[in-house]
Amino acid sequence: MKLTLSLLASGALSASAFTGSPLAFAPASVSRPSTTALDASKNKLKIASRTKWAESRGFGSAGVAESEGVAAGLMTNADGLEYVKLVHPDTGATSEVYLLGGVVTSYVDGDGQEFIAVRPDAKMDGSKPISGGLSHCWPQFGPGEIQQHGFARNVNWTVKSVTETSVELEMAPSDYTKEMWDKEFLCTFSVDLEADQLSTKMFVENKGEESFDFQAALHSYFTVSALENLEISGSFEGKEFLNKLAGDGGEMQTEERSAITITEEYDRVYKGINDPVLKDAGTGKTLSVLNTAGWEDTVLWNPYGDEGMGYNNFVCVESVKFDPVTLAGGASWTGDMALKPGSAE
Repeated sequence: MKLTLSLLASGALSASAFTGSPLAFAPASVSRPSTTALDASKNKLKIASRTKWAESRGFGSAGVAESEGVAAGLMTNADGLEYVKLVHPDTGATSEVYLLGGVVTSYVDGDGQEFIAVRPDAKMDGSKPISGGLSHCWPQFGPGEIQQHGFARNVNWTVKSVTETSVELEMAPSDYTKEMWDKEFLCTFSVDLEADQLSTKMFVENKGEESFDFQAALHSYFTVSALENLEISGSFEGKEFLNKLAGDGGEMQTEERSAITITEEYDRVYKGINDPVLKDAGTGKTLSVLNTAGWEDTVLWNPYGDEGMGYNNFVCVESVKFDPVTLAGGASWTGDMALKPGSAE
């Protein structure tokens, strides 16, 4: 059974069922305009309500479906934040997607290797955006007219549909977003856990009559055994990049290397590169970042030397649309990105 959730005008959630993979979960929370810390008493009531909803339908108190040791569905972390857990029934691969920010915080392949990093200094209680995962930068990337990296990572997305191996989230305008960016939009983010890869799709629609401009990025954190073991290959050689740490006023440079290693603080925008491959000699694994639509550029970032951030065990290889997209009224834009593990041998 597959469940589709819709947000009613009253703020209540309704669920309609139709044939599909067996799954049960509790209703997703309504989008919140800010990331203030969760109130403990309200959180207890929310969890109790969700437990009652799940148990009334014959499911466990966690609000998940279990089959042959496999659990998938809507869950709550120790600090009260809700996330959807996906489980592939054949390979045992898993993924976790938080409603706060629509952030993918985990992708474990069938061999048990985790590829997505969450920083050790990340707050997982809703008091600030999650530092790590596949984090959304929308409708702005970096500094600009509105807050750093936009607002998509600051709000709770709503669950549109979910199965054992996929979830689709939505973000629509709210009073919070309209205060800084008064546009009529609808963003949909889908995550599909396939047997051999994790696929994502960002879909942006202009619901108004007037055009608007936006930037977009998946600020992706990937695990590494140690930076000294990491090599990033792709079509880097001969491509232009902007070194954001150089202080040269934005002068473009040309990359002479075919493979990148991180031996210093790093923050570079590589224009026209969308095929990076991470090779980790410590794990014997590779991870191909397959940008097949929309994402035209790559940003490499690492706060080298910052122990508090856990710099030595992650690298950001970001899928980016750096140049602004002008979206006419009624038009749409799609960004497709998949993560495909492989062997480094």
